[in-house]
Amino acid sequence: MRRLGNTLYILSDDLFLTVDNENVVAKRSGEVVGRVPLHTLTNIYSFSYMGASPALMGKCAEEGIELAFFTPRGKFLADVAGMPKGNVLLRHAQSLMTVNEKRVLEISKHFIMGKVFNSKWVLERCIRDHGVRVDTDSLQRISQHLSESLKSIENCTSIDTLRGIEGDAAAEYFSVFSELILNVDDAFIFNGRNKRPPLDPVNAMLSLFYTVLALDCGSALRGAGLDPYIGFMHTDRPGRRSLALDCMEELRPVMVDRFVVTCINNRTVKARHFEKHEEGEVTLTDEGRKLLFDAWQSKKRETITHPYLREKMPWGLVPVVQAQLVAQYIRGDIDGYPPFLWK
Repeated sequence: MRRLGNTLYILSDDLFLTVDNENVVAKRSGEVVGRVPLHTLTNIYSFSYMGASPALMGKCAEEGIELAFFTPRGKFLADVAGMPKGNVLLRHAQSLMTVNEKRVLEISKHFIMGKVFNSKWVLERCIRDHGVRVDTDSLQRISQHLSESLKSIENCTSIDTLRGIEGDAAAEYFSVFSELILNVDDAFIFNGRNKRPPLDPVNAMLSLFYTVLALDCGSALRGAGLDPYIGFMHTDRPGRRSLALDCMEELRPVMVDRFVVTCINNRTVKARHFEKHEEGEVTLTDEGRKLLFDAWQSKKRETITHPYLREKMPWGLVPVVQAQLVAQYIRGDIDGYPPFLWK
């Protein structure tokens, strides 16, 4: 199994990255300010305008290190991918599967079952742990609605119907998301999901780490020999990692949503770690991003028992395992794709 390496985050907007003798080197105005051995890294995420050298891009592609570029505000720009891994026959089977409506619906139902199940569990966990501090009636009502959504998913017969069920379930889930936030700071009031741009601190964190999770899923899919741009639930669109978006659906509630809520409730981030721009967009400050990415790395190192494999592993390897299970399903090694169901 792939090891869980470190992620290097470049948060200063004036650093240029290059490579020197198997090390990634950060420079400011030509002066070296730091170096990290490449063999210790799985990802490099740069929030700098200065970019990186072609030599480093090529080395990351060769070594299978995800090198992604963001604006200093956190908007994703691009990433570097090396030569495709795995058997070309697997990617051919993946492409053929996209025109088989029955198989597309089958695997998509499993992705969304995982998402709805895990969303329901997040609400139930809140009721269990904080019942005296939250509106349990509202949470239980939405939890029951999600249970009914699971039955509807199991019985639905078209991909469009499935998308409708997913959209309704997501709307219901976010209608009570504010109950999960126990920090009374007014900066973290949540009045619903918004994006492009995010208009409050909670949505700013959700959007940023959904992007990071999508990158992790895309990297995992490439490592499993699949094409992250050829999806099932999410249709193909130029520049969109449709399969990565498919695979991250079931992981959103348990990896990102719980992470964001925990960081707010534990006061890892505070109001001063956000700034609002003229157009209304809210973004993290450099200090805020550093705090959150440190916490994200710690989260990824926490050990769990995978609910399907019954093996212990760090959270950071869950996207890798799920990508391998997708590949096994497409090859026909397993009869159905097992979504990640956590509680």
